[in-house]
Amino acid sequence: MTARTASGRLLSVLAAFDHEHPALSLTDISRRAGLSLTTTHRLVGALTEWGALERDDSGAYHVGLRLWELAALAPRGLALRQIALPYLEDLYEATHENVQLAVRDGRDVVYTEWLSGRSAVGVHIRVGARWPLHATGVGLVLLAHGGPELQDEYCAGELVSFTPYTITAPARLRRVLAEVRRSGAAVSDRQVTEDALSVAAPVRGPDGAVTAAVSVVVPHADARVPVLVPAVRLAARGISRALGWRP
Repeated sequence: MTARTASGRLLSVLAAFDHEHPALSLTDISRRAGLSLTTTHRLVGALTEWGALERDDSGAYHVGLRLWELAALAPRGLALRQIALPYLEDLYEATHENVQLAVRDGRDVVYTEWLSGRSAVGVHIRVGARWPLHATGVGLVLLAHGGPELQDEYCAGELVSFTPYTITAPARLRRVLAEVRRSGAAVSDRQVTEDALSVAAPVRGPDGAVTAAVSVVVPHADARVPVLVPAVRLAARGISRALGWRP
């Protein structure tokens, strides 16, 4: 879809906002959307009137609550979070470490829930954040169960490196994905930061297809993978059953 279509111009305005740019002036939106200031003014006015955007006292625009209301209807968003939350809380109480729930969107993993304590290892994660599939535990799970076509396409693309431990060789990634399918869990060791390790397991929907992944992130130095794997699997299995999966 191009910005020359009416719907494309509207989406360009909304796409101007991201986690690094949550508040934008009209000029900023015009520049980031690649639209004239006149067109931007008209579209922003319509979106603000509808509630998709909101303007604060300084004149800056933010994403509006109307979009949050719509996003809450997404089956892989708030609905999934509400079902999964009791099991995520149990996993947190068992570990007191970072607990995450994520889904796949294209080549990325998108985090839909994150529980953390003050003593947990620092992570570059927040609800709504995106990371490449190959660099995270939840991403490895979702990629491993995404089918051969997705894996071929993914391995043919660039495998971005974040630390010296990030998987950047397609052949190695394929071996890791095969092990994830065999073992039922993924271990991502220092792939995003050099002080953290994550253990993840698949969440299945009513038809048995993997629809999400749950993980716990712990300090690399204190990681007890043999203990963490059963705990994460148990949480993932509980969410799967709550979603209607019957093994």
